[in-house]
Amino acid sequence: MEPLRILEEPTAREVATAILAGTVRTTTRPSPPRGCLGVQGALSTSDAGQGVRDLLTAWRNDGCGSVRARFERAVAEGDLPPGADPALLARYVTTLAFGIAVQAASGIGREEIQTMADAALRTWPLT
Repeated sequence: MEPLRILEEPTAREVATAILAGTVRTTTRPSPPRGCLGVQGALSTSDAGQGVRDLLTAWRNDGCGSVRARFERAVAEGDLPPGADPALLARYVTTLAFGIAVQAASGIGREEIQTMADAALRTWPLT
């Protein structure tokens, strides 16, 4: 699913589920490379690669900002409880997605990673 289409899911929980499922699917494909260039590239650059690291950091933060805006809408629409923190939830989901990419690059299998993603979603705030 395309990143922007993910944000069109009907509920915030479905957005979070789609983000994590998409990350599991794309980072655990049988053919290399496994993981995510946006995460791995930022982790492996030297000082000479600071510009690349900054670009990748901005890309990740932009994505988190888009998710946060979607979760803010979910609070306004009553899909998330009034006390929910959209910024925290967005950072939580995107951090999980980036962690999934690191685990996949480390050789952890799809089933184990999906189990972890499912466990994380069980903590989702309910209205």
